[in-house]
Amino acid sequence: MSNNEVPKVFYRGKNEEFMVVIQSPEDYRRYKKDPSIPLIDVVDSFKVFVTRAGTQGIIDEASRAMLENEFGTKNSDQAIQKILKDGAFQEQKYTYKTEYDSTNDSMGARVPH
Repeated sequence: MSNNEVPKVFYRGKNEEFMVVIQSPEDYRRYKKDPSIPLIDVVDSFKVFVTRAGTQGIIDEASRAMLENEFGTKNSDQAIQKILKDGAFQEQKYTYKTEYDSTNDSMGARVPH
């Protein structure tokens, strides 16, 4: 997996969509078969995120109140286990542009007079 691929597991809740970043798709598949695998071997961080405006939108860390409302616990480990168990894997590739294009070549050079 290259540096611009971010493997994630999404879980659609009652009012929000939650997300956990995982280390690799292979680790996640192993965990799905054997949930006794320690979370530290599966997740990239012990944070639960909430997405705004869909999976391509804004991502914030879920508050303890959000976890309590959705998962019945403020414990992020328990929420992560539920997300991994019932969520859906998604891998997104991000590309970063390293060169900048001109946005308006017809304007010519802009210099003060």
